[in-house]
Amino acid sequence: MNILDQIIKRKKDEVAFSKSKISISNLKDSEFFGRETFSLKNSIKNKSGIIAEFKRKSPSKGIINDKSNVLEVAKSYEKFGASGISILTDQDFFGGNFEDILKVRNEIKIPILRKDFMIDEYQFYEAKSIGADVVLLIAACLSPNQVQEFTELSHELGLEVLLEIHTEEELNHFNKNIDLVGINNRNLKDFKVDLQHSVHLKNQLPGEVLSVAESGIYRVEDYQFLKEEGFDGFLMGEYFMRNQNPEIAFEKFIFNITI
Repeated sequence: MNILDQIIKRKKDEVAFSKSKISISNLKDSEFFGRETFSLKNSIKNKSGIIAEFKRKSPSKGIINDKSNVLEVAKSYEKFGASGISILTDQDFFGGNFEDILKVRNEIKIPILRKDFMIDEYQFYEAKSIGADVVLLIAACLSPNQVQEFTELSHELGLEVLLEIHTEEELNHFNKNIDLVGINNRNLKDFKVDLQHSVHLKNQLPGEVLSVAESGIYRVEDYQFLKEEGFDGFLMGEYFMRNQNPEIAFEKFIFNITI
């Protein structure tokens, strides 16, 4: 069983437990459920294009940063020009939780991506209830029909969808209602990184689709290469979070790509 299979197996148990504790009706009564969401599409077009991530750990890297304060990091990401903020909510494998989004929702005015493994419609109501604006759909753990259904549900809830793909076969998961397509430079099954592979996949998408390069962007040169190849957005987490002060790392990166 590869790591993705392990995550999905655990996620099914986690969702079943959550359903037994909190109903969808209760989720709809939350403080944030009725709020008007921010558009990541518009923010990517009008700002740096960087979706800066808050991530404590990962299965491939172990602990990345378990010291930084999510609110301080998020506010700095916004201050220095992030188009959006990605916050992990998977606890077992990535050290995330809902509280990280709840703590920052009223403190920033840019979109928040709930980054998790979305496999059940219940999770979309969760995302809306905690103040997320965007959800991630990972093609590797969903069928094309599930992607279509989850996209429709997301839009009903006022959420945008970032579809993540990594293989040519997963291009079949794309549908015209998808808001953004993320191409993961890192294979979720073996964690190898290949920027050129991502460019190859991007060139097979419809030209009008907003594309986001995900993972494995460690240098200004990586960012510049992907931008020159036509990517609109850049989901970056480890590059900033592996620093003792992610806020400073992000500020320096923005300075270096704008000089």
